[in-house]
Amino acid sequence: MDDMDEGFLPSARLQVLFDVLNSGGYRCVGPQLRDGAIVYDTLTGPERLPAGVGDEQQPGHYRLHENDANRRFAWANGPQALKPLLFAPHEPLWQVRRDVDGRLAFEPCTPPAEKIAVIGVRGCDLAALRLQDQHFLNGPYADSYYIARREGLFLVAVHCSHPAETCFCVSTGDGPAAQGDFDLALHELDEGFIVISGSAAGAEMMHRLELEKVQAAQRDAAQQQLEVAAQQQQRQLPGRDLKQALFDNLEHARWDDVAGRCLSCGNCTAVCPTCFCHAELEQPSLDGTMSEHARQWDSCFTQGHSYIHGKVLRAETRLRYRQWLTHKLGSWHEQYGRSGCVGCGRCITWCPVGIDLTEEATAICGEGT
Repeated sequence: MDDMDEGFLPSARLQVLFDVLNSGGYRCVGPQLRDGAIVYDTLTGPERLPAGVGDEQQPGHYRLHENDANRRFAWANGPQALKPLLFAPHEPLWQVRRDVDGRLAFEPCTPPAEKIAVIGVRGCDLAALRLQDQHFLNGPYADSYYIARREGLFLVAVHCSHPAETCFCVSTGDGPAAQGDFDLALHELDEGFIVISGSAAGAEMMHRLELEKVQAAQRDAAQQQLEVAAQQQQRQLPGRDLKQALFDNLEHARWDDVAGRCLSCGNCTAVCPTCFCHAELEQPSLDGTMSEHARQWDSCFTQGHSYIHGKVLRAETRLRYRQWLTHKLGSWHEQYGRSGCVGCGRCITWCPVGIDLTEEATAICGEGT
């Protein structure tokens, strides 16, 4: 790597990163502690980053704990990813108003442009962003609401050094290193950060940070950290392209087994960084003078999601779980050229009954598919 592409930022100077981004007109968004979880929200400096905090994640289990290190990113992930910042959980698409003569006027509700710098993005979430871009930007009808948010996004990735027990990004090829599509990327070490540029905008920001030269020992420590993080992951999918194996096993007994445990709550789709299903609804005013047409996140686990012309196509949990898994790991290959799973493990952690996607896929498709 060229020396101009990297530099070292001591921990004591981390505030400079926020100052440079703020001076560039960006609102900084980053991880912080709230309600027993690590969530993204506005940050003005590093003081609210989760320093000395680690996470314990298992199927149906998420806990934070203190650790001896004073690192800010010594945890795997929280329930959010980039998705809520780009594909809003609920947003108006257009409004219609009635004037005094009874005529209707339609008005778009495109969100205002805003420059947001997200600090702490992981490799799995960058992979998810590429899939979201394919869906919302690269199709025949690009989504103007997504575009309005995407254009102002500046991404500061952090290479993952502390994967959770539920992580399996190595088996999907999406981590633990951040693999492109970032503006800046950080390797966090005990004494500070190796900063790497990934775009022209990132290189310009990096120049303004006035970084120190990276030492060979620091570079070696960062590489070793990534290798250890990869070795720590014990979960894996039985293959990266499971389309044929899944569709060959649509009547597998495991679908009934998992249906007996699944609550159809939709938690897995809510925390999944790639799921994009939504519903559209009308929200009329009480006086009848205007109405708002909105969209909000939906899930293939809800009954209404498969309602068509008076009939619910997937009335049973068995069919809903099968739809989710076969689409996510199977037919996404036809749509986007790869699986819709990036190995973040959120669906495992945040499932109330601890259903493990890797376990179900292996049971249905077999080992080493």
